Amino acid sequence: VGQAEDGQQGIEMTRALSPDVILMDIEMPRCNGLQATEAIKRERTDVHIIMLTVSDTEEHLFSAIKRGAEGYLLKNMDPPQLFAMLEGIRRGESPISGVLAAKLLREFRNPETTATPESGLQEELTPRETEVLELLVTGANNREIAEKLDITENTVKIHLRNILEKLHLRNRIQAAVYAVRTGLVEPHVGEGGG
Repeated sequence: VGQAEDGQQGIEMTRALSPDVILMDIEMPRCNGLQATEAIKRERTDVHIIMLTVSDTEEHLFSAIKRGAEGYLLKNMDPPQLFAMLEGIRRGESPISGVLAAKLLREFRNPETTATPESGLQEELTPRETEVLELLVTGANNREIAEKLDITENTVKIHLRNILEKLHLRNRIQAAVYAVRTGLVEPHVGEGGG
């Protein structure tokens, strides 16, 4: 466990301590959290970086995800809720505050920003991988996906890894955003899990 005073120190501490999870703020001296996230992910693709910040701006949210952050949480969360979201990392989930998830979906449903599917740039997904991706877009976690498809959580993780590899993406948030943006799946805003 370590605590960095700025982004540059965060990069150095990541090299020294090899953490599994990093909670990263955005506003920091010397090297901000977005720059630090990008630098760390270049060296350590296996580390889970979760932005924990007061900024709920779309610009910061989108930039953090593009740079490799696997989650984005606001500092005003209740500690038990924060802990529960962070526990989900072990299950392959990407923690993101509900309001921010809605912003992501709104952004990528916007016709002006929506890309068209570009065939040939990625391998084709199997029907099962597409089903997993459709459930991922609804906000389902690995356990919920496993239950709905009557498969194990480990199988879900394998499908997710294959999806990320085929689509050349880093995490499940990017996969969900990409799927909606390119029309691979339809967005399901407002649907409840279970």
